[in-house]
Amino acid sequence: MREDISGFRLPRYEQIPDVGLYLEQTVRYVNSFLAPLGEVELTASMASNYVKHKLLPAPRKKLYSAEQLARLMFIAAVKPVVPLDGLRLMFSIQAENYEIQTAYDYFCDEFENMLGAAFGVAPAMQGIGETESDEKDLLRNTITAVVNKVYLDRYLAFYREAQDAAPSEQE
Repeated sequence: MREDISGFRLPRYEQIPDVGLYLEQTVRYVNSFLAPLGEVELTASMASNYVKHKLLPAPRKKLYSAEQLARLMFIAAVKPVVPLDGLRLMFSIQAENYEIQTAYDYFCDEFENMLGAAFGVAPAMQGIGETESDEKDLLRNTITAVVNKVYLDRYLAFYREAQDAAPSEQE
């Protein structure tokens, strides 16, 4: 249950390709990083819907930029616990307080930190960043909810598999 979590890493903003990716490439790119989380997944229709609902800017010449990829990475990770209107508000709060690069890299650091701690593959959660703010608390609490859901889903799936693999008492 912990194996693929121990190596879980999200790309930092500067590592995200900014050459422009087509929709299917974008979906594959995002999902390649989020696959260890289980049911967290992005589809092409979801990405198109997020553009339609103004959660990210429309692609230019059908190509998605680094900023759009970072937003999609965040959306795909937190959408199981945050509705679209909540995501829209969170992006508005982010835009008022932090550059996208800073906010996204902070999200990556916190997410990896909390995920590792929840699964027991990293030391207890450590403080990230040098300042405290309501905005960082909002992000931390969002990540905590996501990480707890990922843990619960994976634990229950692991338990189900163990139950299915165990010999039946009636045999």
